[in-house]
Amino acid sequence: MSLQEQLDAFKEQFKKQAPEGAIEAFARSSQELADSGQVEKSLKVGDKAPRAVLLDPNGDEVTLEELLAKGPVVLTFYRGVWCPYCNIDLKALEAVADDIRAKGATLVAISMQGAADSRKSQRDNKLSYPILTDKAGELADKFGIRWTLQPYVVDFHKMFNVILPTIHGDDKWNLPMPARYVIDTDGTIAYAEVNPDYTRRPEPSDLFPVLDKLQQTTIA
Repeated sequence: MSLQEQLDAFKEQFKKQAPEGAIEAFARSSQELADSGQVEKSLKVGDKAPRAVLLDPNGDEVTLEELLAKGPVVLTFYRGVWCPYCNIDLKALEAVADDIRAKGATLVAISMQGAADSRKSQRDNKLSYPILTDKAGELADKFGIRWTLQPYVVDFHKMFNVILPTIHGDDKWNLPMPARYVIDTDGTIAYAEVNPDYTRRPEPSDLFPVLDKLQQTTIA
């Protein structure tokens, strides 16, 4: 079963038990985000990745430059441990994590949540790759993918006890759009996939042709 088929199957199950108005509110929120044009303004293939200082689950700083010194980097931005679609996505990436590493790349997930939630996410999903914290979504903002939730959809997050200002340790109702990037060793973005609809994610295998090309370039 493909990643998108898994996501679609979960979505159908959720529809059967979702509170009244929730499905419509989430769909409206995603559509308004799509209509805002923010995706078109986010960083694209050929752009330079911004400088980044992230935190690992131990609170230690990790820079993008350090990661790139080892080879290309696959960055996947996700919403948090509370998001079932994100957890399905993370597991799908774990299924190909060895393949990604075999192609000379480093795989990392990035969220705005704190260290405890990152450790829980890594443990529950049995991940072999790290989850790094992007405090206040500063890096997501530099990539152009951080956005502010609409008040009507905030109400449903509260209903599900997903209090983002508490989870993120700030006073904002912000999230990153789910996004996948491949960054070449010189900092150039070689692959970019951003979707305002959090129920849609690219297949992990989409990364392979890009990583193969980068690997061939390195060997040459």
